[in-house]
Amino acid sequence: MLVETIWEGKMSLVAGDDKGNTFKMDTSPKVGGDEKGVTPMAALLGAMSGCISMDTLAMLRRSVDNGEILSFRVEADGTQNDEHPKYFTDIAITLYVEGDVPAERVWGAFRKSEEKYCSVRHSLKADVTLNLVLNGKDTPELN
Repeated sequence: MLVETIWEGKMSLVAGDDKGNTFKMDTSPKVGGDEKGVTPMAALLGAMSGCISMDTLAMLRRSVDNGEILSFRVEADGTQNDEHPKYFTDIAITLYVEGDVPAERVWGAFRKSEEKYCSVRHSLKADVTLNLVLNGKDTPELN
């Protein structure tokens, strides 16, 4: 999977996948942005809540009839570290479901997603390798 992020000036960025789907990121004016997109940290929360939503819906659709889920919404609320790096110290995921669906089925799917299936959740533990191409040339880090 490849995602390319392109700078559009100031602090505005557009990220897109290899299928042409895009989303815009920006930041507040106090750090040079125009707030015309989500922050990268908000995008991370959105990616996690989207992943959990898709997993949970897929599992529920196998066990309930069409029409039993009337609405489905996820909120992800992250608390960030006070100092840099301002990583998330806690993330609360709240699932809102309306419909004739047994609570134990919703909880089962919701919990399985967070514990086993949500790739975004588990990617937060990934090893990261840094590479630099400067003016068209691979550039190793000088120690």
